[in-house]
Amino acid sequence: MTVDLEDVPGDLRAAAAAALDAAGIADGHLSIELVAERRIRELNRDHRGRDEPTDVLSFPVDGAGPAPGPRELGDVVICPEHTADLVEATVHGILHLCGYDHEADRGEMLALQASIIGDIPSASRPAMSRSDQGRA
Repeated sequence: MTVDLEDVPGDLRAAAAAALDAAGIADGHLSIELVAERRIRELNRDHRGRDEPTDVLSFPVDGAGPAPGPRELGDVVICPEHTADLVEATVHGILHLCGYDHEADRGEMLALQASIIGDIPSASRPAMSRSDQGRA
C-alpha cells in the first residue's frame, strides 16, 4: 500500500507526505485544491454554516477503519488569498483529515502541526503564498 499524492500540487507534496507520515498514515489517496475566495466562502457556508471565506477546509471520506477498496482520505481545499502559509494550511488540513481536531483536543494537533512544519526543509517549501505576494 502507498500514499497517492497525484492530486496534490507538486510544491505541497513534501508537506502532505510529512503530515501523513506524522499521523501514521501509510496508504490512501488525498487531493488538495487551491481555490478562489468566492469558492471557499461557498464551501464554508454550505458545509459549516459560516458565510465567510476561510483559509482551509477538510472533507474526510473514508474513516480510520478498513475501506472496501483503495482508501480515500479526502479532500483539502485551500484559499491562498486567506492563507499566510500554504505549507501550514496543507499540514493543518491533512491533520483534520486524519481525525485531529484542535477545537476538541488539548493542543496536541497544533503541537504536532508545528513539529511537522519545523521539520520540513525550507527548500521544500513554496516561495510564498499568494496572500504574501506584494508584501515581500
